[in-house]
Amino acid sequence: MPGDPVRELVDRLSAASILVSADVTKDDLSGIDTETLAARILEEYLGRDGLKIVSKSDLERMLETLKAEKTPVPAEHIQAQRTGFSAYASEIDADYSIRVSENERSGVNLDGFVSYFRNRMERMRDIIGSQRMGISGMVQNIEALRNCANGRDVTVVGMVSNKIVTKNGNIMIVVDDETGEYKIIFMNGSSQKAKALFEKARRIVNDEVLAVNGRMSSPFIIANEIVWPDIPINNREKTEEDVGIAFISDLHIGSKKFMEKNFTNFIKWLNGEHGDRHDLAGKIKYIVVGGDVVDGIGVYPNQDRDLSILDIYAQYKLFMDMIEGIPDYIHMFIIPGNHDAIQRAEPQPALTKELVGEIKRDNVHMLPNPSFLTLHGVDVLAYHGTSLDSIIRSIPGLSYADPEGAMVELLKRRHLSPIYGGNIIVPSPKDSMVIDKVPDILTMGHVHKNCLGNYHGVDILNSGTWQARTDFQIVQGHVPSPCILSVYEARYNRFATLNFA
Repeated sequence: MPGDPVRELVDRLSAASILVSADVTKDDLSGIDTETLAARILEEYLGRDGLKIVSKSDLERMLETLKAEKTPVPAEHIQAQRTGFSAYASEIDADYSIRVSENERSGVNLDGFVSYFRNRMERMRDIIGSQRMGISGMVQNIEALRNCANGRDVTVVGMVSNKIVTKNGNIMIVVDDETGEYKIIFMNGSSQKAKALFEKARRIVNDEVLAVNGRMSSPFIIANEIVWPDIPINNREKTEEDVGIAFISDLHIGSKKFMEKNFTNFIKWLNGEHGDRHDLAGKIKYIVVGGDVVDGIGVYPNQDRDLSILDIYAQYKLFMDMIEGIPDYIHMFIIPGNHDAIQRAEPQPALTKELVGEIKRDNVHMLPNPSFLTLHGVDVLAYHGTSLDSIIRSIPGLSYADPEGAMVELLKRRHLSPIYGGNIIVPSPKDSMVIDKVPDILTMGHVHKNCLGNYHGVDILNSGTWQARTDFQIVQGHVPSPCILSVYEARYNRFATLNFA
């Protein structure tokens, strides 16, 4: 009934699968702020295994503690109880911008996909042309190859439509553009140069756009070199203010494996109430959340066996309730992932208010996946990372144990999801997965493995997970690295890493 404090408390705790004993009455909660009480119960019960029931005796104990905390004490005594936490970030204004891509859908038909891939082709050709001005023999398009004599040195830009190993052990790819297609051979030779080129050719994937230099030998080009779009050396500008950007991903709230206590400790740390390095906590002005904030419902067969919260809205409610504990001077930028209750096809739209409720705090920003942010002058490209699966499967030598290698391959291709069919896409007039602007930081999640690296001046970060090792990961032999927090210190252009496991 309206105004019933017991009902309010029950509703508040239900998202966390915490029950209230039936002998608790509204008289027991008379004059009590249920929000404060619920927060105390969540703090104490999160992380407990098994059935969670707040007994009347436990409730009375917590109420006594809350009443004692309300007793006035001298100001100097309050200061003596504090950790000396000073939040530098609370004293400076937020400085951020969000680059919004136009994701107008094309029809899910042949014309829609043609316009999508044509846009990718055109933009990649421009990127290659702008950065590879010294390439010899560049032809305008594939049709122009018909007029090139055998023995001529040519360079052609095309999209890879097929790749095979011939009966002679060579690699042959077929590239196409708007005007036609052509076959290119990479010889499996014995010289050092031939071996190096053949090894590079093994890393070619379908649907990527690249340039190949070679010698005309109709109906083939015999390749001499591969030129990927790649990124130039990135030189970032210095940030004067000593702000921090924290990166987290893959919480999987609602899963029995969600590490609630560890995540709660992270939030306490942000408030200077847990652990050490409070100087670093006080610098944090921004948090980037890389998707899979909840475990979802029906994402894979028999998922219900692995869930502690069987309602998708309750999963999101717990997430929103938990981040209420994050100081309001910290801005959060949240993108979805493949476990979130939004379309699986990428680019994904932002999480809706129907899922997460009305957002009353102006420091919480729900964004599409992927998103490009500028945070105090630092350019951040945030992508959940679902395409890492297809890249790792397709390129020799890559593995889930080292996601940095796969992320480098995406930067080289200037595309977040180059392999069509490896990841579901939404056809649109503009391919929003093209990396047309080089970021300072590329951050992903998805594979549950924390890593830090650098390529051509771009910091590469996989922010890992807050979910313990699942049965599926055990079967696959994948060992995640949960509860590792990476914080970028913008003034010093460096990362700090803390372990909350």
